[in-house]
Amino acid sequence: MRPLDPRLLRHARAARGYVALTASLGIVTAGLVVAQALLLAHALGRAVHDGADLSAIAPWVAWLAAVVGARTLVTALQERFAHRAATRAVAELREGVVAHAASLGPRWLATGQGPGVATLATRGLDALEPYFVRYLPQLVLAATVTPATLLVILGLDWVSAAVLVVVLPLVPLFMWLVGRLTQGRSERGLDAMRRLGAQTLDLLAGLPTLRAFGRERGPAARVQALGDAHRRATMGTLRIAFLSGLVLELLTTLSVALVAVGIGLRLVHGGLDLVTGLAVLVLAPEVFNSLRQVGAQFHAASDGVAAAAAAFAVLETPLPADGTRPCPDLARTTVRLRGVSVTSATGRTPDDLDLDVRPGEVVALAGPTGSGKSTAVEVALGLLAPDEGTVELVGPAGTTPLADVVRADYWSQVAWLPQRPVLEPGAVRDVVGGADDAARSAAAALTGLGEVLDAAPAGWDTAVEQLSVGQRQRVALTRALLSAAPWVVLDEPTAHLDAAGERVVLDTVRALRTGGRTVLLVAHRASLLACADRVVALEPSEQPVGIAP
Repeated sequence: MRPLDPRLLRHARAARGYVALTASLGIVTAGLVVAQALLLAHALGRAVHDGADLSAIAPWVAWLAAVVGARTLVTALQERFAHRAATRAVAELREGVVAHAASLGPRWLATGQGPGVATLATRGLDALEPYFVRYLPQLVLAATVTPATLLVILGLDWVSAAVLVVVLPLVPLFMWLVGRLTQGRSERGLDAMRRLGAQTLDLLAGLPTLRAFGRERGPAARVQALGDAHRRATMGTLRIAFLSGLVLELLTTLSVALVAVGIGLRLVHGGLDLVTGLAVLVLAPEVFNSLRQVGAQFHAASDGVAAAAAAFAVLETPLPADGTRPCPDLARTTVRLRGVSVTSATGRTPDDLDLDVRPGEVVALAGPTGSGKSTAVEVALGLLAPDEGTVELVGPAGTTPLADVVRADYWSQVAWLPQRPVLEPGAVRDVVGGADDAARSAAAALTGLGEVLDAAPAGWDTAVEQLSVGQRQRVALTRALLSAAPWVVLDEPTAHLDAAGERVVLDTVRALRTGGRTVLLVAHRASLLACADRVVALEPSEQPVGIAP
């Protein structure tokens, strides 16, 4: 594990200022530690050796109190800014991971790293806080206080400095041995947590189906096994942390004892004055303290560093090449698929799929589960690049390959309703949009959302989070009607609706056709297929469904 990964400074701006501040405070702390030891030694030396009374040593005590207060203030500032920097850095990394994973697209999300992004962006990156708050400050102190105190001891008593120089390398040696012992433990713990998160998400997504077949308790054993694996990994890390802390404490205690014995013998024989001996004796533990704390906080930070490494792996994954040409007006453009074959996590398109979606036309894709309907939609949307074949935009200005078009320009002309629409939190009024209240009310009346809001006390100010799945589907349909996108894609829009909801979808599709919009449907129900201008039947591919390399 790198003590300070340069990629953290590159991907989290908050970490840069924090590291600079921590280094500055570390230098100040080193000076205060030395001043505290010297002041304490002079105060005790004059009181014990010279027999000075309280009034004589009062200036030394006053300065000592000021130094202790300053050291407390520096520690408080360090703690305060550490929590702030940790919160900001984790937020920046979380935002970057989610945005980059979304830009990588569904094919990458279906690979080995993709399913763990949700866990990484939530619970995983939260483990970075101990690294910022406890480990990194101690690392900086080890780089400032340890050499500063050692140099001061060398100037005061070269014999004690020689003893410390001999025993000091044993601390990082034991830390390295402990690190070798725990190598890979944090990665295994993070991997267990990822698998547990992915399994739980899959269970929650498929719970209605499992309940329908009476199998909702089946995956419980698997989730419990993953939870036990994560628990064992965490407890193993804690055991190693306690044992390594004990070893470091014992080693540093014996090292300071060697220095103390040498100082005591020379004080008895008159080879060392009391003030110097006290100063060296106070400074000796400070030589080891920062290194000991680094070792003690190593395990608290290792989970966060492992999560950060996983986040960097996501952030440094190259994005798929984007096009450079502007997208033509989809209201006058045909989306043409020729000889398309592609495999994704959701399915595989039939080999050599040909499909034309013409302007103002309602096209329905039909076929059994696994025939590649949703995969074909993702190809047409530019979310998946075909393994074979081409996707082209054919319009009055000519033919443009979809791969050459700027994705954001293309998607701005598309309204997509997946099987489970994702709606941002907020009031229904803000989520559906719309130019004015009249247009919004007309669209809501058509989709049945108006009836839902009439029964809600807050009306259009009702929070989307308070609506059921079917009601959210009506919100999504209303937003599609109000959008200016000439292309509308509906993936199983009646999957979570009853008969009344199905009629709402049929009315919405007819309204879209009347408005001259192009509609691409994925449907099973005969009533929805009947309202299409053209039905394209897909059959499952004979090749096994898998993830394309």
